[in-house]
Amino acid sequence: MSNKDQNPHSTTGVRFILDGQVVAMRDVLPTRTLLQVLRDDLGRTGTKEGCAEGDCGACTVVVGELCQGGTDIDYRAVNSCLRFLPTLDGREVVTVESLSAQGEALHPVQQAMMDSHASQCGFCTPGFVMSLFATYLSTPDPSREQVVDALAGNLCRCTGYRPIIDAGCRMNDYPEPQRWSRADAHSTARAEALRALQATGGVHCSEPVPGFHAPMTVNELARLYAAKPDSLLLAGGTDIGLWVTKHLRDLPPLIYLGDVGDLKQIVEVDGCVEIGAAVPLADAFPAIVARYSMLAELAARFASPPIRNSGTLCGNIANGSPIGDSMPILIALGASVVLRRGDAVRTLVLEDLYLGYQKKALQPGEFVAAVGIPVSTPGYVATYKIAKRFDQDISAVCAAYVMDVKNGVIAAARIAYGGMAATPQRAKLTEAALIGQPWAEASMTAALPALAQDFKPLSDMRASNTYRLQVAGNMLKRFYLEQSGGAPARVDFGPFSTMVATGGAT
Repeated sequence: MSNKDQNPHSTTGVRFILDGQVVAMRDVLPTRTLLQVLRDDLGRTGTKEGCAEGDCGACTVVVGELCQGGTDIDYRAVNSCLRFLPTLDGREVVTVESLSAQGEALHPVQQAMMDSHASQCGFCTPGFVMSLFATYLSTPDPSREQVVDALAGNLCRCTGYRPIIDAGCRMNDYPEPQRWSRADAHSTARAEALRALQATGGVHCSEPVPGFHAPMTVNELARLYAAKPDSLLLAGGTDIGLWVTKHLRDLPPLIYLGDVGDLKQIVEVDGCVEIGAAVPLADAFPAIVARYSMLAELAARFASPPIRNSGTLCGNIANGSPIGDSMPILIALGASVVLRRGDAVRTLVLEDLYLGYQKKALQPGEFVAAVGIPVSTPGYVATYKIAKRFDQDISAVCAAYVMDVKNGVIAAARIAYGGMAATPQRAKLTEAALIGQPWAEASMTAALPALAQDFKPLSDMRASNTYRLQVAGNMLKRFYLEQSGGAPARVDFGPFSTMVATGGAT
């Protein structure tokens, strides 16, 4: 169990700011979640447990972290059910109770929810409030589309969402409050309080939380992981968190990447945008979309804002799930990963990282330090995600295409699929069947037998093998039709009318 420390500046344990006060927790279990601490230790029962896997949003809180340079605070909605408490060290936590004290006027977000009759049973309401509160701080005048996107990680069984969306659209119509106005959230005093907290040690001191290590430089990380290769690297925890909350697994010692400033960088090097291993998806995707605007929809449909605020792109890559949506397009674009082991650094083409299901070409103590993505690629680029729901759903098939056409002939082709094999995988026989052929629908049709040789997909709860193969072929045709300007109003993706098929082509 965790206990409040009588000394808020203790150099051991975990310290975070809640309602302007330092909360110090000692004897912390490294896998205890923020949700458990808020409800069981601090009495913050407004934060609910629904799914314990980051899907429902009932546990949503807002976390403030100093921006690079330390002069301002970046506030983001996260799922507290998946965040291990030690990852909150040196940060600010905002719960629904923080927005207005008893006897005070409601915060504009809360008032808008009430005036819009946006709560019925009330269980999900605090999570919706906190997702909207994060939007309130970051977006002064959000459009309806921005409100809908912000709520993609929150589920409600009662209201049908319309009044909740209405509340999000009108929350800026109210006067700004004294507490938790935008000016208050970004005040010098709040940033100074976080700087002072971070200067006192916490999980970075000589007596860290047992089983939890939080290096602050990439050199320190490399030395630590080389010495303790049986440790588990933790970034956003959006996957590892489930190992605890759903699988009830005991984890080995954790090495947290979230405080390694060297890995939070996005830089352009040698014609590639290099994204560090600690960069959250919420920052990584905009950097990619800035170079490839046609990938905007895939970025928006990749999980939910709270998941993207915690999870990292390199974490998705290093996980290597066959249904991870980032890998197909990165493989098609020719991305590479930067690997580090001790002082040794090497670069590996991304597709060569995956040897088999959950098997990667990593040596003991070696980790993914960054991913490099070419900043420009000649030809046509598109990606498609096929799932049963538009938001918050795992792909049945994810496809990515990069083709260069010269003088009406396919000069180069890189095609990758997720959900079709044990790993994200290139369709090399299909590529070979297309290269040198006319840029025509007939060429796509003629390549389908090669696609059936590239993949022997399995059947599971998301789709049958027959459906997957049919969809994969139809997406190839769709790619041609959209890029050639001849896309029909509707493309047949197979017998399951509930499947949602969307593409990123422009």
